[in-house]
Amino acid sequence: MTSALGLPLRRPSVLPGFGLALGFTLVYLGLVVLVPLAALVLKTAGLGWAGFWALATDPRTLSALRLSFGTALAAAAINLVFGLLVAWVLVRYDFPGRRLVDAMIDLPFALPTAVAGIALASLYAPNGPIGALAAMAGLRIAFTPLGIVVALTFVSLPFVVRTIQPVLEEIDRELEEAAATLGAGRLATLRRVILPTLVPAMLTGFALALARAVGEYGSVIFIAGNIPYVSEIAPLLIVIRLEEFHYQAATALACDMLAVSFALLLAINLVQAWSRGRFGHV
Repeated sequence: MTSALGLPLRRPSVLPGFGLALGFTLVYLGLVVLVPLAALVLKTAGLGWAGFWALATDPRTLSALRLSFGTALAAAAINLVFGLLVAWVLVRYDFPGRRLVDAMIDLPFALPTAVAGIALASLYAPNGPIGALAAMAGLRIAFTPLGIVVALTFVSLPFVVRTIQPVLEEIDRELEEAAATLGAGRLATLRRVILPTLVPAMLTGFALALARAVGEYGSVIFIAGNIPYVSEIAPLLIVIRLEEFHYQAATALACDMLAVSFALLLAINLVQAWSRGRFGHV
């Protein structure tokens, strides 16, 4: 679009006031997100590099970080597989009680995390209905890292299902029918037609589930057992350090979690951007 003098004209915006809206967005983001994170970094910077390194590499701190991120990655990976399966069933099949099952997916969103933790601990404890059966098979779930994975899987499942479900609903069935008419089998259709479309949504769901699981506290402390070096998660250790008035150790551990979380999410976003370019032309 050009003017009578041949100069380009700015295309009118559908939503006017972009400058004001952008300014409000940046201020709001700064106050809610950036200022607290900057305060955390500045508080930790006061320790000095030697002091921060000593606190950040404490054996108990490293054990809690390994447990938190290891169990969060395991829970997100489990939900990536079974969340895809749940979304597939809800979208592709019609069965009695489908709406009820669909509504139950959002239950971890509404249920207080402490209530979820108590319920899971009651079920998976050695004297619970599921825990007793597992104990007969020689498997202990509650008060172990496995119990933490169970709790994190419960709270992060909706993030995967609700991310994949709308994308799966938008896939045109005619593409699958066209692949079938060209001689593609079911596995080939799944691999070359359906999965390439779902990969970005699957990575997004994985990232959201991972972020939710890393910071989970309420549902974990009841089923974890909270044994140092065994089943003590990083958020709990931060609370313990604060209760001990050891604020420097708490901020150092929080900065560790912030750095590792940022690195993981950045890596996932890079893979996600690559997948959009890689599978966007399939």
